[in-house]
Amino acid sequence: MKLLLLIIYFAVLIGIGLYCRKHATDVNGFVLGGRSVGPWLTAFAYGTSYFSAVVFVGYAGQFGWKYGIAATWAGIGNAVIGSLLAWVVLGRRTRIMTQHLDSATMPQFFGERFGSRSLKIGASVIIFIFLIPYTASLYNGLSRLFGMAFNIDYSVCILLMAVLTAVYVIAGGYMATAINDFIQGIIMLGGIATVIVAVLKTKGGFMAALDSLARVSDETVSTAPGIFASFFGPDPLNLMFVVLLTSLGTWGLPQMVQKFYAIKNEESIKKGTIISTLFALVVAGGCYFLGGFGRLFSDQVNIAADGYDAIIPAMLSGLSPMLIALVVILVLSASMSTLSSLVMASSSTLTIDFLKEIFFRKMSQKKQVLCMRALVVVFIAISSVLALIQYRSSVTFIAQLMGVSWGALAGAFLAPFLYALYSKQVTKASCWVCFLFSSVLMVANIFFRPSFPEIIQSPINCGVVAMVAGLVIVPIVSLFTPKPDKQLVENAFACYEKKTEVSQKTALGK
Repeated sequence: MKLLLLIIYFAVLIGIGLYCRKHATDVNGFVLGGRSVGPWLTAFAYGTSYFSAVVFVGYAGQFGWKYGIAATWAGIGNAVIGSLLAWVVLGRRTRIMTQHLDSATMPQFFGERFGSRSLKIGASVIIFIFLIPYTASLYNGLSRLFGMAFNIDYSVCILLMAVLTAVYVIAGGYMATAINDFIQGIIMLGGIATVIVAVLKTKGGFMAALDSLARVSDETVSTAPGIFASFFGPDPLNLMFVVLLTSLGTWGLPQMVQKFYAIKNEESIKKGTIISTLFALVVAGGCYFLGGFGRLFSDQVNIAADGYDAIIPAMLSGLSPMLIALVVILVLSASMSTLSSLVMASSSTLTIDFLKEIFFRKMSQKKQVLCMRALVVVFIAISSVLALIQYRSSVTFIAQLMGVSWGALAGAFLAPFLYALYSKQVTKASCWVCFLFSSVLMVANIFFRPSFPEIIQSPINCGVVAMVAGLVIVPIVSLFTPKPDKQLVENAFACYEKKTEVSQKTALGK
């Protein structure tokens, strides 16, 4: 029965990919679905790209163990800051200006907005370097779950996930990804709610589990009684850094922001904002809430030997075979949706902003789509190999690099992108300084971590510093560097002044 569910699930994904081939005949169709994607598909595409096995198995287990029930704040932050505010602040302006500048990727946006070929190429290089390890990390956490449910080797799991994702992304492009994300999102919503109820039931229900958690003590963390069941947990400062990186960080991630490029209309933005926020609240809030009870299963987990990734599988091991199968499909859905989003962002960026810009200036639309399809295979293959190397050897460099990739990408792009949408004063030089500062800071965090001040030795904390520093760097550097070409800026912002008719329920007439 478990195997049958998986086969049906895989067949549906591939069928949708083949069905959506007609939408993926040119660059606009393959990368953005023709900019005609409705609110439900866009909101679910945003949410499923946001949350993967990294969150469900890795972060939920790790932060739940460290902060107890207070880890739920990370999920609330993801919903309010990472989804609601992201849609309100970025959604409409991103859709309007990117269409006006005819840009399909984030580097292309920087190139057109600032009239800079070098800025476009620089942004594409940063994305290429830091998205690969992020992509490789998506396979983490699946090994134990697949082994527990199906007794399948991790290598087979990686190959299966890689091949299936490649098939539907190559065939149907963004539209296939969006529709499959919608299906995967429904599985994630239903799955996480079911699993929370089932896991808490094994500990006597919510109130009994909370009471048991309040009795857990760890003097190496805190001597305060009931600290793991408290409002802010044992370490509010570091918890705040977790909330900021995993929430505000989405504002600068190319694969997340690109979802706003493709949305259909104003009504879709309004509905998408609500849907996306509720989705994040259930999925992220549910994951971190569940992880908060991890210490109740300390008798089944050896953190020193197995790491934090063992916590969530241990919590699920006592469930029925059908529920375990649901969890596997849930985590597989989360990972495949994020993987498809990342490889779409990587392949489109490398094709449009790097290869076409430097080597093949006259590349036709047909050849660009063909190149992107080939690069989807390349990126998925590289990420699979990296995941296997990390699994089969003692190489920890890949895992370390993944830890800084989110901080590097968000730190490099959040401030320049945000200010470029709202301010006419932002300069090309300020973008370069922000790009270089964040990239160098996060790479230095890998190699010289012990030399960093203790508070920012953690890649998470360091990533937050990179993001916040960027918000300060861009306006300050813009004050002292050559001003952008006035005609270029006015042309970019002219899109906001364009008159459009709306119904009276939106705005009253004269």
